[in-house]
Amino acid sequence: MQRIVVASLALGLTSAGAYAQTPKFANQGVTDTEIVIGTHQDLSGPIKAYGVNGSNGMKMAVEEINAAGGINGRKLRLVMEDVAYDPKKAVLATQKMIELDKVFAMVGTLGSPTTLAPQPNVLAAGVFQLFPISSAEFTYQMDPAQPQDRLKFATSQPYPEATKATMREMMKRTKATKPCVMYQDDEFGKNIYTGFMAYMDEAKMKPASVTTYKRGAAEFSSQVARMKADGCDLVFLATIVRETIGAMTEGRKTDFNPVWATSAAANVQDVVTLGKEAVEGLYATGLYETPYEDLATPPVKAWIATHRKMFGGDPNTQTIYGYNAIMNFACYAKMAGKNLNGETMLAALESGKGCADIFGDKALSYSKTNHLHAITAQLHQIKGGRWVTLSRELPM
Repeated sequence: MQRIVVASLALGLTSAGAYAQTPKFANQGVTDTEIVIGTHQDLSGPIKAYGVNGSNGMKMAVEEINAAGGINGRKLRLVMEDVAYDPKKAVLATQKMIELDKVFAMVGTLGSPTTLAPQPNVLAAGVFQLFPISSAEFTYQMDPAQPQDRLKFATSQPYPEATKATMREMMKRTKATKPCVMYQDDEFGKNIYTGFMAYMDEAKMKPASVTTYKRGAAEFSSQVARMKADGCDLVFLATIVRETIGAMTEGRKTDFNPVWATSAAANVQDVVTLGKEAVEGLYATGLYETPYEDLATPPVKAWIATHRKMFGGDPNTQTIYGYNAIMNFACYAKMAGKNLNGETMLAALESGKGCADIFGDKALSYSKTNHLHAITAQLHQIKGGRWVTLSRELPM
């Protein structure tokens, strides 16, 4: 298998002079009374648990912003399309939002493959791509020869760096000798594989087993059988909800019980709720702590109460991702002032200033040379049917 070398965070940085050219802006979606933004989510496909909860967070934020008078007097209107975690549908939905809905920005789009596929169209059209729910490096990396790259900004700790840090911590804690990886065969999975192999290089080790699966797969017997035969004692899963549960359930059925670990993509309450005993003990990279009411601060408790009133249940980390994506947009749109357009929005985003969230992360900060605000990576584990924080900051 071809080896992939981990990319440095520095790939997202360059000299300020290299970006003397101003990108082309669509300058659409802003009227005297409203700002139109777009997003695509999985509301009916393999990661709909992510998409539905994330979209609920977005709706909460829009309602909160508009109830407070909007952004500099303009109400926020969110156009949301269901693409079922299908990159082809994401391209079509994005084109529709750009050309027909005239969105000012794409905000909080869900998934690495579904964000990557339409990204060239978004940037070429002069539309901002802001805070996607993905930890892939393409969401923030900039090419000095491409001024349109200045229109993309990201918040999530990149999968390669976070995976490498998590593996380093896991190997320290478990003393495993035969680490293995199983990854989704697409942009999402390959980013995590990159980080896993970077740790292998650092530790001067070779994985005992490397297996892949296709996006949307529901059966993992062959992958688990191979990892068991290869003697894996630690398995890093580049999986989301259903695939995490499926792999671990198959492992329990076949008496294959390595240490299991995964990325922030599977660090969600749905894994606990649906996986039950099969996922007990799972480790995961964390970006936000699960918002359990008994551990929440007063602002987060109020936020949980609002979610219950709107949707009849408790929020989770996916809800935080969606909520923060919209609140971050509002922060910078407000900073851009009454004369909101592409130029003023970009100036606000690259100002080095930003807003902190209610969940404990530090205030956002971007510049002309850095379009990534990396949320601090944590380590969590499922213990007693809930996610427990083991480390609030993994050394990177």
